[in-house]
Amino acid sequence: MNTHPRPQFKRESFQSLNGLWDYRIESKRKNLQGKINVPFSPEASLSKVGHTLLPDEKLIYSKMVEFSSPFDSSKEILILHFDAVDYRAEVYIDRKLSLVHENGYLPFSLEVDKKSFLLEVVVTDPSDRGGQERGKQSLKPRRIWYSAQSGIWQDVWIEKVPRNYLVRLKLEPDEKGFYITAMTNREEKEGVIILLGGRRYDITSNIRSRIDIPSPRLWSPDDPYLYPFKAIYRSDEAESYVGLRRFGIMEDEKGVKRLSLNGKIVFHHGLLDQGYYKDGLYTPPSEDDMVNDLKLIKRLGFNTLRKHIKIESMRWYYHCDRLGILVWQDMVNGGEKYSEATITLPLLLGSFLDDRSYPRFSRDDEEMRKRWLKGALDTVDHLYNSTSIAMWVPFNEGWGQFDSERICALIREKDPSRTVDHASGWHDQGYGEFKSVHHYFRRYRFKKDRFSRAVILSEFGGYGMKIEKKKVKTFSYRSYKSIEELTSAIERLYRREIIPAKKKGLAASIYTQLSDVEGELNGLITYDRSTIKIIEGRIKAISEELLTD
Repeated sequence: MNTHPRPQFKRESFQSLNGLWDYRIESKRKNLQGKINVPFSPEASLSKVGHTLLPDEKLIYSKMVEFSSPFDSSKEILILHFDAVDYRAEVYIDRKLSLVHENGYLPFSLEVDKKSFLLEVVVTDPSDRGGQERGKQSLKPRRIWYSAQSGIWQDVWIEKVPRNYLVRLKLEPDEKGFYITAMTNREEKEGVIILLGGRRYDITSNIRSRIDIPSPRLWSPDDPYLYPFKAIYRSDEAESYVGLRRFGIMEDEKGVKRLSLNGKIVFHHGLLDQGYYKDGLYTPPSEDDMVNDLKLIKRLGFNTLRKHIKIESMRWYYHCDRLGILVWQDMVNGGEKYSEATITLPLLLGSFLDDRSYPRFSRDDEEMRKRWLKGALDTVDHLYNSTSIAMWVPFNEGWGQFDSERICALIREKDPSRTVDHASGWHDQGYGEFKSVHHYFRRYRFKKDRFSRAVILSEFGGYGMKIEKKKVKTFSYRSYKSIEELTSAIERLYRREIIPAKKKGLAASIYTQLSDVEGELNGLITYDRSTIKIIEGRIKAISEELLTD
């Protein structure tokens, strides 16, 4: 893929390192070696490996890197980027250990002062045998838990920068313009030029500065307008963009709390999106596969995606930005082996536990709690500039949940521009901005929250249909036999339960789910994306009915 991995921070010197690398797997049972197709994990068929990395194994990548553009090491530096490696990565440059990184979902980088070098990456991954962030990965996949994956699963790339360079931009938009902080690798405060809309704005590095835009055009799902701009610091240049918008909660004419965008009430009509692909697992087979999912969502009239327990590549968020899709971003869950009683009984009984009781939530390990919190706050930093992200979701259904009131406050402090769903589904601590409900087995009837918070239906539906005739164990909350039956059932669900609930005060609804994943067959499309399982025009009509005041 020749497209830049980070559309909000592009330099012309970008060079992809994706493609065939050498690999070997060291194991007590047997050793494997050969070629692996990066950035697909060895478990994915597109990697050409077909091996599940076990917790006691090592996956070792190697590649000779040659930067193809002219490079003057006396004036320039190469930055080597890994956008995601699951889980622990040791990076060696010419057989010298240069960096160790532990987090399977967040990017990391290091400076390199030579144009040609041997790059080696040693990966280990406890998968669901450890307490680290792991999402829905399982070494024994079943029902809502999916195949484990490991190693490099997002882009690896390299770029050239001058010795003094821009490290990152922080963008804080509103309805009139935006604040910008241009961070550099020097502590000194120096001039930075911003070129936007034919105008020049002079700001100072490492200081929060304000840019007001004349006659601003606001971003929304109906008009996802983005302002491109260029940042120039000394001899370094980076291209970026910003969308002007403001998220919040406001009361309607009856005093009911609703979600808002740019000072207007907007109902979040969305789908749950696991981000799994049949041949690539966590990694889409191509950019088109990723974009086609998002275009289908728009065609069906949805305006929201809940990115479920996974962090995507920055290109995914870019496409949500430019297409106009609101994103609820889940943090990636961790913790030791979950208690079935803690994570499933509340669905049936409706009783919630105090999440400061660490043993009940499989959170005894203090070090892992600290690591998770750092990763969650780093996720906010990493995705902060994404125009489309409207909400942070730190915990889902009690999976490794702990101290959610404190953590919600910390996320709000770091990012006051977005809302936070402190406990999606259950184990509500009576705190925060939302009463967040998951509802699958019984008819949904709207109830006002006793704490006067906005009410959101953050998961519901889960209606399934099996396309393939293979005799394999499958799962969905309800099952139908044809596209007509499934479409009709979804229509009834929205007309009988969701549309009436919206009129009474429901602020958002997230249907489960966009696509089938392995044995879970409750998607609107099949796992391989070959079949749309509903009648598009009828779902579009339901969307229009729901979103019409």
